[in-house]
Amino acid sequence: MRHGNNKRKFGRVRKVRNALINSLALNLIIREKIKTTEPKAKELRPFMEKLVTSAKKGDIATRRLVIAKLSNRRPEVKKLFEVIAPKYADRKGGYTRVLKLGSRKSDGAPMAVIEFV
Repeated sequence: MRHGNNKRKFGRVRKVRNALINSLALNLIIREKIKTTEPKAKELRPFMEKLVTSAKKGDIATRRLVIAKLSNRRPEVKKLFEVIAPKYADRKGGYTRVLKLGSRKSDGAPMAVIEFV
């Protein structure tokens, strides 16, 4: 039974999987729109939603928690807190959108774009 197992594994061990999500999140913060496979985009969405919700608080304790989650990347955290989070101050959720693109030519993997709304 899969009770409570709601994360995708992507055929990776836990620390590599966490590094993948971390890298995707950092790239999304930097570029504000990335193209990736559909399962990766769907897995990234709740991670980013929680980060933006935390960043909306804006206090120092939350900033330190977000820095720890994003593996000590301070410029990206600064952009998250000072540029991205204020845009969504009056929004209660749904900061990202996943748009399906179709299949990748080489291996047929379903592709998607994830971006901030």
